[in-house]
Amino acid sequence: MGVTKVMEALNERATFVKESLQKSQSITDSMVSILGSFDSRLSALETAMRPTQIRTHSIRRAHENIDKTLTVAELMLAQFDLTRKAEAKILRGPHEDLEMYLEAINQLRSCLQFFTSNKSFKPTDTVITHANNLLSKAISKLEDEFRNLLANHSKPVEPDCLFECLPNTLRPSTGEQGDEPNTRSHSEHQKNVQNAVYTPPTIMLPRVLPLLHDLAHQMVQAGHQQQLFRIYRDTRAAVLEQSLKKLGVERLSKDDVQKMQWEVLEAKIGNWIHYMRIAVKLLFVAEKKICDQILDGVDTLRDQCFAEVTANSVSTLLSFGEAIAKSKRSPEKLFVLLDMYEIMRELHSEIESVFGSKSCVEMRDSAFSLTKRLAETAQETFVDFEEAVEKDATKTAVLDGTVHPLTSYVINYVKFLFDYRTTLKQLFQEFDDTDPDSQLATVTIRIMQALQANLDGKSKQYRDPALTQLFLMNNIHYIVRSVRRSEAKDLLGDDWVQIQRRIVQQHANQYKRISWAKAPGGESNNAGLSRAGVKDRFKTFNTQFEELHLRQSQWTVPDSELRESLRLAVAEVLLPAFRSFLKRFGPMIENGKNPQKYIRYSPEDLERMLNEFFEGKTWNEQKR
Repeated sequence: MGVTKVMEALNERATFVKESLQKSQSITDSMVSILGSFDSRLSALETAMRPTQIRTHSIRRAHENIDKTLTVAELMLAQFDLTRKAEAKILRGPHEDLEMYLEAINQLRSCLQFFTSNKSFKPTDTVITHANNLLSKAISKLEDEFRNLLANHSKPVEPDCLFECLPNTLRPSTGEQGDEPNTRSHSEHQKNVQNAVYTPPTIMLPRVLPLLHDLAHQMVQAGHQQQLFRIYRDTRAAVLEQSLKKLGVERLSKDDVQKMQWEVLEAKIGNWIHYMRIAVKLLFVAEKKICDQILDGVDTLRDQCFAEVTANSVSTLLSFGEAIAKSKRSPEKLFVLLDMYEIMRELHSEIESVFGSKSCVEMRDSAFSLTKRLAETAQETFVDFEEAVEKDATKTAVLDGTVHPLTSYVINYVKFLFDYRTTLKQLFQEFDDTDPDSQLATVTIRIMQALQANLDGKSKQYRDPALTQLFLMNNIHYIVRSVRRSEAKDLLGDDWVQIQRRIVQQHANQYKRISWAKAPGGESNNAGLSRAGVKDRFKTFNTQFEELHLRQSQWTVPDSELRESLRLAVAEVLLPAFRSFLKRFGPMIENGKNPQKYIRYSPEDLERMLNEFFEGKTWNEQKR
């Protein structure tokens, strides 16, 4: 029973599910039928709507084309309007408002570019031709404006203005153009130069430079580089040359230099050194500054312009240096050659900086070549001087045996050399890598040896051998004393000084031996002298001493210490011997007739008269 009921219940449920599925299928079929009906209707509607859609799309595209055409037309009209306004400003010229004129050119150029890129419009060809003609006229006026503006603000710099840009220590002493700076010594001058601060002059109003730059930029854009180059070069080069001319710079040839008196030439060389410093450190620096600003952005043209502007001025300055370097050498030119070499070395870094571009390579090389040439000429002058000293054949005789003019000249020369010690080191290193101090010592020793060789020859002119020794003693003593008081001592060394001092002493001893070997009592054969023999000895002594006093009081020992030392050395030889002779043989005369005839001098008289030796007294002074 229980199983039967369960089976029945299951059948009922299965029947219910079956019926439900049948109803769902029926609903689904109905929905599919309805949707199919919609699809047919939509297809029919779409077919009906297609002509309308096509017409709507065409209308939309037409509207878009009309909008585009209107936009282009508005743009074209705006460009026409801008062109018309630019034309009006350009036709008025740049004089009223240069900045507005430049803006108008830029606007015209922009409009021209627009029309060129829209050539599909028929009117553009006419507009382009008109715009190009207008732009050409505008650039032509721009050239004139650039020329006038540059010329009106390009004036020569007055010398006083340049002097004010120099440090105080390098300004002319009197404020007059062409004067050399007032410096107390070469070494002090060098210190001033090393610490100097220069202020390049303002050679053009700063407010003008941007305008000139804009004008130049427009000319370059228009392809007028060469016109710009010529205008700039001709204007600025002439002004720079006038500035130098006002300063005192002049072009001199080698022949001009050769014809000049030394004093005149020396002054011109001093001025040239001053001019070089002013030109390179002030004028050329200022010139480069404005050139860089006006032609900024046009590097090749800028460098070429600066090179051409400065070329003639640089050539004029360097030609004088070349004329000096190639002129006939002479000892007095050595120091001005060193001064010239020194200024070229001083300006080396500025020349390298200011004339650093490829366009300036020729000027830069010319300057450095002059430096080398001056060094070579100075070195050759050293050799000439050494030979001139050794071969000096001047007949100027120093009758009193004092220091010869050649000696003082050479020693002063050597002192000046050591005042240029730093410069000489640089000069030696131009040609030789060995120690420059050693080279300077070698040069100095050779000059000293040449001088001593010449003095030996001059000493043979004296007939009195004692004066020969005095002359050599005086001159070598002067050399030694001068060296000891100068920087030369450090290089020549103590050994050299001691050797020379021994030579001085040797000449002093030789003088004593020659002049005073026969002093009374100095002879070895005094024993057994008769009264007559003693009288003869005294008479001989009196005659010899008086002759020596007469002659040697006219001789000169200019150094007071050496003079006193030599008198003392003579007294040490003479007085003891005389006292001894007088003590031994004096009574033989004193007890006789007229003793004063033979014993004319006491030891005190001799000592007093010895103090008159080497004073350089004239014959008249002695008589008084």
